[in-house]
Amino acid sequence: MKHFVTATILMVLLIASFSMESCTKKSDEAIDGGALAKDTWAIIQDDILTLSCATSGCHGSTSDANYAQHNLLLNSTNAYDNLINIISKNPEAKKASLVRVKPGDYMMSLLFQKIDCQTPAKYGATMPLGGTNLTSGQIEFIKQWIIKGAPKKGSVVDENILTSNTVCSQAFVPMTAPATTEGFQLAINAFTVRAKTEREVFVNRTSPNTSTVYVNKITMQGRPNSHHFVLYGFKSTTSLPPVNTLRDLYNTDATINITTFAQMQNHIFLGGGTDVNTTYTFPEGVALKVPPATAFDLNAHYFNIQNTNLIGENYINMYTVSQANVVKEAQSINFANYNFSIPATSRKTITTNFTFDKEVTVITLTSHFHKLGEKFQIKILGGTRNGEVVYENTDWEHPVVINLAKPIQLKAGEGLTSVVTYNNTTNKTVNFGLTSEDEMNIIFGYYH
Repeated sequence: MKHFVTATILMVLLIASFSMESCTKKSDEAIDGGALAKDTWAIIQDDILTLSCATSGCHGSTSDANYAQHNLLLNSTNAYDNLINIISKNPEAKKASLVRVKPGDYMMSLLFQKIDCQTPAKYGATMPLGGTNLTSGQIEFIKQWIIKGAPKKGSVVDENILTSNTVCSQAFVPMTAPATTEGFQLAINAFTVRAKTEREVFVNRTSPNTSTVYVNKITMQGRPNSHHFVLYGFKSTTSLPPVNTLRDLYNTDATINITTFAQMQNHIFLGGGTDVNTTYTFPEGVALKVPPATAFDLNAHYFNIQNTNLIGENYINMYTVSQANVVKEAQSINFANYNFSIPATSRKTITTNFTFDKEVTVITLTSHFHKLGEKFQIKILGGTRNGEVVYENTDWEHPVVINLAKPIQLKAGEGLTSVVTYNNTTNKTVNFGLTSEDEMNIIFGYYH
């Protein structure tokens, strides 16, 4: 009897132990069918980042042409450590104290800001750039993961969120034009960018002012997937392109439109760049003089890697001040090196000197190069500050624009030096050119 009681007790304990183990296992299982739930981070990596972001030319490897600009790999080996509490190279995100992913705070996480197409464009273009936006479910899934602390292990977000597969669409609303007493608006009206192509267009617009005005602020706006938006004036007004006509840089067979290309040689840079949603304000007392009915050439460049057509559309507001408030007239800097080449699979630094033929005060500097550009430095040439680095940019998509707190005083014969480093990861020589596959080397800015 004693042995029977002992055996019975042991049997009860074994059954209880098995039951407890079963409950524990069930608590670790997905609610929807018995299989162990996949880690939330693993889903983000495998089903979102790997497919949409860690692709060739974007965030796939250090050999990607864009890597020097963002220093962000999103492949399965590096992504998590490259995101959590890491400071971004995006200058506007730095100013706002954002990090790539801040556990618990999606609004202070640049990753969320970049994938949510409904978020105002404060930090550059929506990602994936040139591709299809993420779905509302994918965006919400990442948002909830961040809110839950952005863990690497554990299932912390309901996978059913991912069933919401509507692609995020950005409602583009043209900005309001200034009142006629405060300025004017110019535009490139909506045009089509065909699937798997890029398109660069120009439109010659005439300013509506009937008397000379002085512009002290320029605000620009463009649709997603725009490589750049630039405002040009013309060196000579004797032979201008047709007014209000969309002109393509490339023909339908991808060859350069010779007429448009020739018209570009008459350009003077007046504003804009690769950040198409931006505002530039001149220093106090400085403004750009705009005579009546001035001809402006608006230039937009879009690229589309999707299987469907996209729409391009751009606006620029030019805000004016009374002439009585203008002490100095702004003049445009357009220093370009048109004659250089970068051998295949090589890194090369190109130094170019530019000089002024009169005494000037430089008030604003920015730069322009393409995706092979790693670093663009501007140094002072001549004078007591000779060789001083006054500008540096490592982000070709969002070049830094500096309104100089300490203006650069230069005498005739002195000037600026560009020191530009390129990393040609392609298997062909790259030269100066007008497409996103070519390169550029230009100092833009203003002086008076």
